[in-house]
Amino acid sequence: MMRCLHRILGCVLAAVGLSACSPPSITYPDSPVVVERRNTLCENLLKLLPAEQQELAEAREEARWLADTSYKAAAGISRVNDSNFPGWAGNYLVNARLQDRGLCWHYQHDMYRELRRRSLKFFRIGCCVRDQGKGSEHNCVYISPKQAAWPNAWVLDPWIWNGRLQVSDARTLDRKDWADAPGYTVMLSQFYTEGHNYPVEHWLKIRAKRKWYELSLFGMPANYIESWSPEAEGAPQLESMMKNVERGRKKHPGSLINY
Repeated sequence: MMRCLHRILGCVLAAVGLSACSPPSITYPDSPVVVERRNTLCENLLKLLPAEQQELAEAREEARWLADTSYKAAAGISRVNDSNFPGWAGNYLVNARLQDRGLCWHYQHDMYRELRRRSLKFFRIGCCVRDQGKGSEHNCVYISPKQAAWPNAWVLDPWIWNGRLQVSDARTLDRKDWADAPGYTVMLSQFYTEGHNYPVEHWLKIRAKRKWYELSLFGMPANYIESWSPEAEGAPQLESMMKNVERGRKKHPGSLINY
């Protein structure tokens, strides 16, 4: 019965005109338009650095890696998470248990993971939040110079258009709505240290196994737990994650990055 209701809900979403936004193709980050966006982000990151660092070859290489990885990772995350609706439509599907992944903080965690794959000398990766504690709360990651304070940063939002990265200058965002989120950064940095080797299919938090009393139309509020915790055993999302990891290993033997 519940499965039928969920399918009906999915049909209703389509009927009211919510256009599907399937994940970007593997060639999307190398399309001419996106290559130009990558170049722009690279230059904008360099402009945040002190003047004496902006022309350093090492700094330019680091900015180039961050810009390229940001766009490639955003698209790859969407494909791995198999999220087929953008923004709030994706949230609805996740909360209705029609889709496993697609919340903004899912994308935040995954983007942070991908940008922590190497040690950074000139830049750092942080977390930020809009409307914290409200129903409209939205979470992103940002890139800023190593010693700079918020809002000297560029905000990366892979969630809003389902893997098609939106980039914003934090200095132009409304200070009443947006804020640095150092607590989130500390939490994520403990799991995803610089130079980590978690595969791109790894999820930090998953939905716990459903209980018998979570059988209302939309389910009880999701109980998210660490994917390696004992409570995760038997959770459908853990099984999905492990299948994704195994699929990635077969498709790209020896590689942790399967963009």
